Amino acid sequence: MKFKFFTTQSLSSPSILCLLGVVLSPSPARAQDISQSPTLEAQIRAIVAEHHGDVVLFAENLKTHETVTISPDTPVQTASVIKLAILYEALEQVRSGKVRFDDKIALTKADQVPGSGVLLFFDAPLSLTFKDVLTMMIVMSDNSATNLVMDHLGIENINARIAKLGLKDTYLYKKIFTPVSPGVVMLPDQKKFGLGKTTAREMAMLMKKIALCELAEPGDKATMTDPALCAVAMKMLHVQFYRSAIPRYLDGMPGATSDSIANKTGSLDAVRNDVAAVSTKNGIVIISAFTFNNKDHSWGAEQEGELTIAKLARAIVRGWSPEGLAAWPSQSGKDVPAVK
Repeated sequence: MKFKFFTTQSLSSPSILCLLGVVLSPSPARAQDISQSPTLEAQIRAIVAEHHGDVVLFAENLKTHETVTISPDTPVQTASVIKLAILYEALEQVRSGKVRFDDKIALTKADQVPGSGVLLFFDAPLSLTFKDVLTMMIVMSDNSATNLVMDHLGIENINARIAKLGLKDTYLYKKIFTPVSPGVVMLPDQKKFGLGKTTAREMAMLMKKIALCELAEPGDKATMTDPALCAVAMKMLHVQFYRSAIPRYLDGMPGATSDSIANKTGSLDAVRNDVAAVSTKNGIVIISAFTFNNKDHSWGAEQEGELTIAKLARAIVRGWSPEGLAAWPSQSGKDVPAVK
């Protein structure tokens, strides 16, 4: 594997490059921009060099503002990671009163699509709440539930929110395993990205906003219900069913609790992605990792893309918080009001 590193200290000298064993490559997926201690840099370099495919990464310690990045602005396939953007729009629409968590959603046979999740196997018609389908979308990455959420929120509203947040390379194209409506024209790059596109940096920003409960528009004040809204979303992310990437090794670290890690995965044959907010002894760490063009197309427990992400997450957390993980910090010392 060929790759290139840029650090806060210049590595332009041929002798230094030779010493570090760095091979320069013009491939944008290999161009890497890393800003952290040499020890962590060496670990990241070794992990990426061993991977049979491409890797992009953006990680930040929100307490110290240290970052580690690998081609963080390269657009990539989201797979199910785009469901984070859908979740964020759901919080905003509940916040504004456009929808409610207890809205009734009807699941019909026509709504049941293949792929991840379990609603495909339920008897239909079935009445669910909006919160039910949001939970299934995040916890089980349920595709049928995701389509129901898109219908309830409106894909155009989700993309308008993404644009409003300034995410220039993030986009949700269409419902999952569902033909587009007559007259709807897909953007030219939809065939390349599939369900959605993003960058490691932009998806990290979105996870950061959810984790820090930043729902207010610039210049607006937070509301009394914001902590409750964020608590609902964070509970879904804390109990994520798929834990073989970022949480794989972190779950066993000192101090880890059931709510130390909030994450959302995305998987395709040649793609493995995971985006997480991790509570450590040294603050919240955001990790946004995407692997693509993977040689390993398997779906077993030892899938290389997931292992690579797991190794990156372990190196980052050990480098920034050697003492380990911590329970998720409370939004408030008091109980927050329920949101319906």
